[in-house]
Amino acid sequence: MAARLDDATPAAPGRIRQRNRARILAAAERIFAEKGYDGATTAAIAAAAGLPKSNLHYYFPTKEAVYRAVIDGTLRLWLAAFDPISADDDPAEALAAYVRRKMRHSFEHPLASRVFAQEVLRGPPVVRDFLAGELREWVEARSAVIRAWIAQGRMAPLEPAHLFFTVWAATQTYADFDAQITAVLGRERQTAADREAATEQLVRLVLRGCGFALRRIGGSDGPETMATDNDL
Repeated sequence: MAARLDDATPAAPGRIRQRNRARILAAAERIFAEKGYDGATTAAIAAAAGLPKSNLHYYFPTKEAVYRAVIDGTLRLWLAAFDPISADDDPAEALAAYVRRKMRHSFEHPLASRVFAQEVLRGPPVVRDFLAGELREWVEARSAVIRAWIAQGRMAPLEPAHLFFTVWAATQTYADFDAQITAVLGRERQTAADREAATEQLVRLVLRGCGFALRRIGGSDGPETMATDNDL
């Protein structure tokens, strides 16, 4: 398995260190999203965090180190959204919960999503090994569960990898292309009602595409909404 992206990041035990590290990462997320990797500097990140540059370098010796930590945190959050699942789970409920979590991450962490998108568009030099290693293994493991659901006749035949690509693209666009979405909707920003409507429409689209007919259920990841019964 590929190494974690933040393996080289110094440990930061203790409450003050954890708080400072979190401040640095939040500031770095904003600076990288605004300036890109090449335009960002550790001086700008330290200033945004309200810390001396020497403090930043205590936790992250280089710009690449803090950048890797930002990317790693984003990827861990996304992977945890569909983890764990098993062939015993209800596929409709599991997929609906996954879409809702991914949408929530896009709404709550839009800058992190944009940093990741910029990284992919530029090569991606930092996450290439992760994408071909750990992410590929993650997709293969979850695809095995989806294939088990398909073999059991519990959802429509489809290629799991492309299902993941569809969910990623559809959910992350609400972070990466927020300017486009708000312009088309005639908003200064997406409202809570916009977010809920977008989330539930995407849930219905994904589940319909997986071969389910809609019914109403409640879930732990959001308000009671339309999920599905198998309609194969």
